[in-house]
Amino acid sequence: MDFNKLFQLIVAASLINNFVFTRFLGLCIFFGVTKKMETSVGMSITFTAVMVISAALNWVIYKFIMVPMDITFLKIIVFIGVIAALVQSADTIMKKLSPALYYKLGIYLALITTNCIILAVPLINSGENYNFFESMAFGVGSGLGFALALIIMASIREKLELADIPAPFRGLPISFIVAGLIALAFTGFSGLITL
Repeated sequence: MDFNKLFQLIVAASLINNFVFTRFLGLCIFFGVTKKMETSVGMSITFTAVMVISAALNWVIYKFIMVPMDITFLKIIVFIGVIAALVQSADTIMKKLSPALYYKLGIYLALITTNCIILAVPLINSGENYNFFESMAFGVGSGLGFALALIIMASIREKLELADIPAPFRGLPISFIVAGLIALAFTGFSGLITL
């Protein structure tokens, strides 16, 4: 096991190839839950947990069931099924442990199931033929990258609530501008690590 490659995968997935700021995936949840820091942190934890567990489960199912049975053409359906089961479990656990956060996240919690980042990770894992540990590292990095994006955006949007912004730019327009500026800053990481 090459720890250097695992570290590179985590850094690359979280900073260099951040799904939100460089690939522009997962924007629905990104703009929906970043109004308050509390909901962003809650979604970050939930999203990262679902991401890592689904990366592991989908890798096992893909390598030990789908490849030997030559049914890899069903990977999107199977991956979505695994993710939906995990999100339903997270939904039930959050409803019991933190009802206030559960109601604040609302529909966005259910949208994790169809989030393109959650589905992209196992698809990239299978496409790149990552081993189990590389798949886990890529899942952790992707989850941390999404969490970083949510927390950065939430901290800025909370400050923007107090700022004197011209009326046409209030709300979502200024959020798009801020996200574009952050994405521009993230391009500074490009070329940092080559895999």
